[in-house]
Amino acid sequence: MKQKEYSNGEITILWEPGKCIHSGICVKGLPRVFQPSEKPWIKIEAESTSSLINQVNQCPSGALSYFYPAGKGEKESQFSNSEPQFEVRPNGPLMVYGDIEVKFRDGRIEKKQKNTAFCRCGSSQNKPYCDGSHKKINFQG
Repeated sequence: MKQKEYSNGEITILWEPGKCIHSGICVKGLPRVFQPSEKPWIKIEAESTSSLINQVNQCPSGALSYFYPAGKGEKESQFSNSEPQFEVRPNGPLMVYGDIEVKFRDGRIEKKQKNTAFCRCGSSQNKPYCDGSHKKINFQG
């Protein structure tokens, strides 16, 4: 899966565009950092490390995550070692917060951590995961 890294020397933000559901929470939360019309779109130097971590932890799809460079600390998960929590987002995906395993028909298993967004509208091109298609089709549910 395609991914991009942005580092400020203290942490590295990892963005996985295939997971992104384009909720806009990152842009609304830290508009000086997350600028989708710019390249690179993440201006990691625009905010403090603690602000970045707080905002990344709010990403509903898990497309944004972070890690510390070797020797700088460990990534802390808000949901580690806890039972998964579920939320049906109005007019959007089924969100699962926590560590889970997704078992596919072919027997393949994917381990998911933190946040996973599952498609409810049926239009995702990345099933079973949400790709933001619910916005394009004006899904109501």
